[in-house]
Amino acid sequence: VQLVESGGGLVQPGGSLRLSCAASGFTLVDYAIGWFRQVPGKEREGVSCITGSGSSTYYRPSVKGRFTVSRDNAKNTVYLQINSLKPEDTAVYYCAADNYCSGYGMGGLVWGQGTQVTVSS
Repeated sequence: VQLVESGGGLVQPGGSLRLSCAASGFTLVDYAIGWFRQVPGKEREGVSCITGSGSSTYYRPSVKGRFTVSRDNAKNTVYLQINSLKPEDTAVYYCAADNYCSGYGMGGLVWGQGTQVTVSS
């Protein structure tokens, strides 16, 4: 049972990235998926959450309008589209699975290993 993130990288301010969170060993449709980020020396923070059906999505206020979470349950994958990237978005981004969203966060039963996003000119 694992989640694997991909899609991170180095991007200039104003650029875009699409992060993927692929599940193996379990069926994603049964779980809500949350996206989190962490900067060294700071606590991990939730940025977005999507319910198992995809019918509800939640966003941290600072990313609303720039981040879009979606899921393709047929591919057992959840995506986080990040537009208009800012230097303060630089962080390791993680996805997690749980039974439900708690706003734009969750407890997290299963976690991925993270993917680095660096926004710099």
